[in-house]
Amino acid sequence: MACRTTTRGSVARVAGTLRLPGFVNAHSHTFQRAMRGSAAGGDFWAWRETMLREADRQTPELVRVEYERAYREMLAAGYTAVGEFHYLGVAEARAAAEAAAAAGIELVLLHVAYARGGLARSRQESVAEFIAQVEGLRAVGMRVGVAPHSVRACPREWLDEIGRYAAAEGLPLHVHADEQPKEIEECLTEHGCRPIELLARTGCLTELTTVVHATHADGAELDLLASAGATICACPTTEADLGDGFLPAERVRTRGIPICIGSDSNVRIDPFEELRELEGIARRQTGRRGVFSTEELYGFGRDLGARALGLESWPEITVDTGHPSLRGVDEEHVTAALLAGCGADVVALRE
Repeated sequence: MACRTTTRGSVARVAGTLRLPGFVNAHSHTFQRAMRGSAAGGDFWAWRETMLREADRQTPELVRVEYERAYREMLAAGYTAVGEFHYLGVAEARAAAEAAAAAGIELVLLHVAYARGGLARSRQESVAEFIAQVEGLRAVGMRVGVAPHSVRACPREWLDEIGRYAAAEGLPLHVHADEQPKEIEECLTEHGCRPIELLARTGCLTELTTVVHATHADGAELDLLASAGATICACPTTEADLGDGFLPAERVRTRGIPICIGSDSNVRIDPFEELRELEGIARRQTGRRGVFSTEELYGFGRDLGARALGLESWPEITVDTGHPSLRGVDEEHVTAALLAGCGADVVALRE
């Protein structure tokens, strides 16, 4: 007897399974997957030293092997597209693209501009060199966005030029901002304004912009994000692991600022957990349940992530509705139950 299939919008049901749009991982540093459980340090800045040592040992060959393994983990967890926030070098960027193709995940390479700090291998001599690198990656057919690493790593003149270039080419622009109080203090000292304010002043805050973290953004900065139509990428499991703080979820929601999610340091690879923790943060901050609806949370995990990366399409996933974590759940409640109480193992592996 043939399986019965029903379709409700973008959701297709076959007995025992549920087809859904895949999740979009809008912010990943895939090499950091190797650090889980071994990263030392009592705060973000101490952790960063361990991270930089891990970054410095990367080679194109290592990236090719380890990224494919991590990308397969992402696919198994339900992510079918990833934005790789990349600052390891051009050869390593091409290796990441090879790894993504081998794994079968959609990749947007967010090539990082790095003028100062960090590792020598991450830095470009000039903003012109950075743009030439981006153009070279585009020329070989890679889907690319621009990513000034942060206002710590890029001086104002670099931000001015990158903002103009992204706008002229219609490229996604991703940037870390307001992740740590020290970063804000340094920006105030150097520029007399906060990080998101500086992004706005330099043309780096538009509807093409995704600000990663924004955990310490104040009301004026959130207003700037809202007026620009920019997106925030929240990475709750990494933000918890690093002690970054909490996204001001309710203040973001009331301003209508789009949100997407990322696995960031990849200490965990589980879109259900990222979305559940995002709602959990909002509940703890407000004392209310259901701050974000199920539909909104799925939008954060899928459509808004795709928009942040400039993707128009990405693969679906299949959910095993016979999984023990869904046992006894009525069909009408399955999609909500996935976010409320399931882990990534509910995703059926591709054949």
